Amino acid sequence: MKIKAAIDRIPGGLMILPLFLGAILRTMFPNLADDAIFKGSFTGGMMTGATALLGAYYICLGTTLQFRSTGYILKKGVSLWAGKILTTLVISLLIRYFAPDQNHLFLGLSALAIVAAFSDSNGGLYMALVGQLGKRKEDVAAYSIMSLESGPFFTMLILGVTGLANFPVEAFVFALLPLVIGMILGNLDIDMREFLSKGIHILIPMYSLGLGFGINLSNLAKSGATGIILGIAVVVITGSVLYLLDRLTGGNGVAGVAAASTAGNAAAVPMTVAAVYTGYQEIGASATAQVATCVIVTAILVPILTAWLARRKQAQELASGD
Repeated sequence: MKIKAAIDRIPGGLMILPLFLGAILRTMFPNLADDAIFKGSFTGGMMTGATALLGAYYICLGTTLQFRSTGYILKKGVSLWAGKILTTLVISLLIRYFAPDQNHLFLGLSALAIVAAFSDSNGGLYMALVGQLGKRKEDVAAYSIMSLESGPFFTMLILGVTGLANFPVEAFVFALLPLVIGMILGNLDIDMREFLSKGIHILIPMYSLGLGFGINLSNLAKSGATGIILGIAVVVITGSVLYLLDRLTGGNGVAGVAAASTAGNAAAVPMTVAAVYTGYQEIGASATAQVATCVIVTAILVPILTAWLARRKQAQELASGD
């Protein structure tokens, strides 16, 4: 059976399928998590230990992040990374000052879900699209800078700076520490980088299953619709901003549009933040489902738009004789 191949055909499949499998199990057996025998078992530990697995995941992820980058790569990476983060910051400020209830903005859509979805790009999708359709191959390497978006740190920072949440300093330190440890190990020893980086793909379905087990689908009737709306908003808003920034830094806009997605690991951020800030504990599960839906929507729309833009730019270059 070609199970892995079938999963890979689904955008974000390694994240999404285990997530919803866990949610289905929790919905069918809502009291299982409270059973003492279950909680004390290896199965219970796996289903309820998503936080520990996420810590391991961020260490492995950190080993792939490089401290050094130069020239065009640095310029492109910083501009696209800053575009993502600053756009999310502006949206957060608008929510802070114009929305009376940040936890239920529209059909249950929350500030937590919006910030998590807007602030992190799908790196694998970006590199695949830019490698095939981009103007310059160096644009692929720009993700070495953009990958700083990964994890809950910038979500927490934006929520804290805009007053949508209040985190103690220790929360930022402990949230970032596994990623930093991974970065140090990966940059000091290439063998550690190669060894630990292999754990990224292994841990994704593991922690996703645990995250899903914290979601009861009977309480999330509206999350599908809001997740779709969230995905469209991410593509339209960040796509427009990043397109302009890409043009300003010597690109043709293709790399910018290719980055207008939501990373699969962003679905893990709401529950991570909710574990630190009690004000988001009640909506952590719904925000997770919304971001997970957003991941799929952006993974479908971004390749279509990127391919269309690349064909248009190529036709324009041929027409002008460049």
